[in-house]
Amino acid sequence: MADSPNQPEPLEPLAADLDVLESGEETDQESLPGAPPPGPPLIVFKHVSIGFGDRMVLEDVSFTVRRGETLCILGRSGVGKSVSLRLLMGFLKPDAGTIVVDGQEITCLDEEGLRAIRRRITMVFQNGALFDSLSVRENVAFPLREHGGSLADDQIDSLVERLIALVGAEDVVDDLPASLSTGRKRAVAIARALAAQPEIVLYDEPTTMVDPLIARRLGNLIQRLKTQLGYTSIVVTHDMRFAESLADKVLFLDGGRASFFGPLRGFMNSQDPHIREFLTLDAYVFPV
Repeated sequence: MADSPNQPEPLEPLAADLDVLESGEETDQESLPGAPPPGPPLIVFKHVSIGFGDRMVLEDVSFTVRRGETLCILGRSGVGKSVSLRLLMGFLKPDAGTIVVDGQEITCLDEEGLRAIRRRITMVFQNGALFDSLSVRENVAFPLREHGGSLADDQIDSLVERLIALVGAEDVVDDLPASLSTGRKRAVAIARALAAQPEIVLYDEPTTMVDPLIARRLGNLIQRLKTQLGYTSIVVTHDMRFAESLADKVLFLDGGRASFFGPLRGFMNSQDPHIREFLTLDAYVFPV
């Protein structure tokens, strides 16, 4: 069946988004074309628990994310931050509780149903998860070639060039992932994620083992995706300074439980001893 003449080509929304990002102009989320009025949360975790063997990783964790918000998940290593993202992608199933995306419970979906969810959500993994045998250019083009419909090669090439420029990777377009630094891999992974035109982007420790300049660039890009395009993001990080620059809300995991969920300011002012310890250690500068 032929596509409806009124249905936009995949080129159109992505090209329009890139126009906005390249213009540098901030957009009020409520004025974004097609942005829905305030309503129910886009993402809901409700009493979610999961364990591996005898170890409970998440226990009775609940939080919500509204459309256009950035949630930062904070906590020490091994408290279930990354597991939360894998649950949302459907890579793991909770032992208890429900996970809802835009009104649809995903915990009971089969693989076909999860594929539909994953077309709306994309994840930037710690290691980038790039295809080793493909160049930077080919990695970024992959979602467009897989899901781009009738896009011509020159249209794909144009979009890829713009996405690569957006993350500052123009000088490595023909390189293979193995030759890239950790920061470059993350930047390229973000470009590939944007090529998939998601509604929600998940970032797993985007600044770990990344130099401060690249970390700042990644943070600025994540912030621009929210302020200019209204993207919904969940950022797992242990870097409080990075979280402060991004977060609308904070989820603090401690011992597998959500010991805080709420606005950034409330987290910074919390008198919970575990939170105070986390903030104090994060602010500590080790002597050279």
